[in-house]
Amino acid sequence: MPLYLNDEQTMLRDTAKDFVAEHAPVSHLRALRDANDPTGFSRDLWKQFAEMGLNGVLVPEAQGGLGLGHVEAGVVLEEIGRNLSPSPFLATAVAAVEALKGSAQADRWFPGIVSGDTIAALAIDEGPKHRDRIAMTAERAGNGFRLNGAKQFVTHGHVADLLIVAARTAGSAEDSDGVTLFAVPRDAAGLEASPERLADSSLAARMTFDGVTVDADAVIGEVDGGRGGLDRLLRAGRAGASAEMLGVAGGAMDMTVGYLKERKQFGTVIGSFQALQHRAAHLYSELEVARAAVLKAQQLLDAGSDEADEAVSVAKAMTGMATLLSVQEGVQMHGGIGMTDEYDIGFFMKRARVLAEMFGDTGFHADRLARAAGY
Repeated sequence: MPLYLNDEQTMLRDTAKDFVAEHAPVSHLRALRDANDPTGFSRDLWKQFAEMGLNGVLVPEAQGGLGLGHVEAGVVLEEIGRNLSPSPFLATAVAAVEALKGSAQADRWFPGIVSGDTIAALAIDEGPKHRDRIAMTAERAGNGFRLNGAKQFVTHGHVADLLIVAARTAGSAEDSDGVTLFAVPRDAAGLEASPERLADSSLAARMTFDGVTVDADAVIGEVDGGRGGLDRLLRAGRAGASAEMLGVAGGAMDMTVGYLKERKQFGTVIGSFQALQHRAAHLYSELEVARAAVLKAQQLLDAGSDEADEAVSVAKAMTGMATLLSVQEGVQMHGGIGMTDEYDIGFFMKRARVLAEMFGDTGFHADRLARAAGY
């Protein structure tokens, strides 16, 4: 598979680039932050995404979507990252859709996602860091289940219409098996959300499930057999987060290179200084390597390859390192003004920090790869 976009994917990229840059630039994020917006994103913008057909990028055509793949979803996410656009696209249109595919719940929730009327959130993590540990319980109650426990870092959980919840129906917290996925409506009795504003001004919630009762139809897939669906969700989320981080890194680099071409010291444009040229060239090289890793992971996901899981971890680890380099170099090469709120470069650093933690940071995935290799 060639590591570049085909003509149709390039057209989608150009369309998404123009749309997101016009309707959701960095100034859109600044406005939401300054207004202390309680939602964390614009619902009107989410509806505009739907009108463009973008929300259904991974939804099969037979169910009203575009029926495209992870490469195309990544194209949209990269532009979202480049503009720091607050959007539920990653959790809703990518991870949640992938979890729901092929399940009885798909027909219920896909129409709302495609139309921009439904927001989905992922209730997966239970601690301060992403770990493969699920302690929240789901006990049989009548013809359904009763959920008890807590989840953290649930992006948009306080306003979501749908929660994809991973709960334990058998075994202990560290067991791989015995996990079941549930589609839980946000208005379920006993469900409480406490939203908190993150470093990048987005909102994530701590979710408490106190005897939340759902019927058997809420199960996604099979009881005790939710690991497959959870793994699909995580692979899609990790690849998507990598693509969005790539956009963040690219946006920060573009801003930094633009600054190097304009800023003068002692009457000389600082971009002419060889030391800064070397740093910019190094950054460009690292981003191109990360871009190849992300595209390879997306292609393997679309092909249903057994190698996709490893490639996704490679992509998440590499984009984590490359994006960190990009935002750090951006702030440093902007100098003192890069530390001020007046310049947007600081927003890129904050968004990179949050995305790095989603679905496992660089250390998590490097360790995962090492263990898989027998170390």
